Amino acid sequence: MLVNKKEINMKERVARLISVKSFVTIILTVVVAILTLKGEFDIKDIYLMVISFYFGTQTEKNKINDEIIEEKINNKE
Repeated sequence: MLVNKKEINMKERVARLISVKSFVTIILTVVVAILTLKGEFDIKDIYLMVISFYFGTQTEKNKINDEIIEEKINNKE
């Protein structure tokens, strides 16, 4: 079974990204838990951060998708 070199490279990138995201998520969770237990962090702050992050990433994904679609349209002309 032959595997495309580009496919392997993409799989490696995704694996690295997932491991970095997981590490950052675990560290951030521990820090937030410690600050919350100390009473130095409010649940409103967490909620606002999560909502801001979610909408920020969705906006970026939509922007990238729009650019890809526009590029495909321009290439067909």
